[in-house]
Amino acid sequence: MIFDPLPIASAFEVRLEPRRDARGLFARVYCDDEFRAEGLVTDWVQMNISVTIGQGIIRGLHFQAGPVPEAKLVRCLSGRAHDVILDLRAGSATYGRHAAITLDAEDRNAVYVPPGVAHGFQTLTPDVELQYLHSARYAPDHEGGVDALDPALGLDWPLPPAMRSDRDRNLPPLAEVDPL
Repeated sequence: MIFDPLPIASAFEVRLEPRRDARGLFARVYCDDEFRAEGLVTDWVQMNISVTIGQGIIRGLHFQAGPVPEAKLVRCLSGRAHDVILDLRAGSATYGRHAAITLDAEDRNAVYVPPGVAHGFQTLTPDVELQYLHSARYAPDHEGGVDALDPALGLDWPLPPAMRSDRDRNLPPLAEVDPL
């Protein structure tokens, strides 16, 4: 596996090193030893998927705070998504900054999102399925988010926003979110 650092401290694009032959390919998508060597979370307690049927739909920017902050490892299983992370960690040298990559089922890449960093995405194709590994169980009392369309973030969504949930439309701007 290849860990490409993103402009957010402790965040990485994780790329595979496939072994190919006439049958196809084989690749590791997770290795405890390699994640530990990078200083990343290696205890995954929950796996989720999201399926988004339309193009241009934005989900996020979400985080889990308090006593149960979570790291995430997010991979695209079908389609393509413009994936965005936003550093909300108090005292972080990259607080308030964001990074974006394209998650693509054909590339089989992933993004490692450290605890204290919000995550969201916009679908670039119809029928996008993302798989999430979470380091903490879902705790609804500790979930939060930042408005993905807050102009102060300077996010450049590649497509006009097609749809957002009621919850996401009512998330606060960054200026109203306490550092984590």
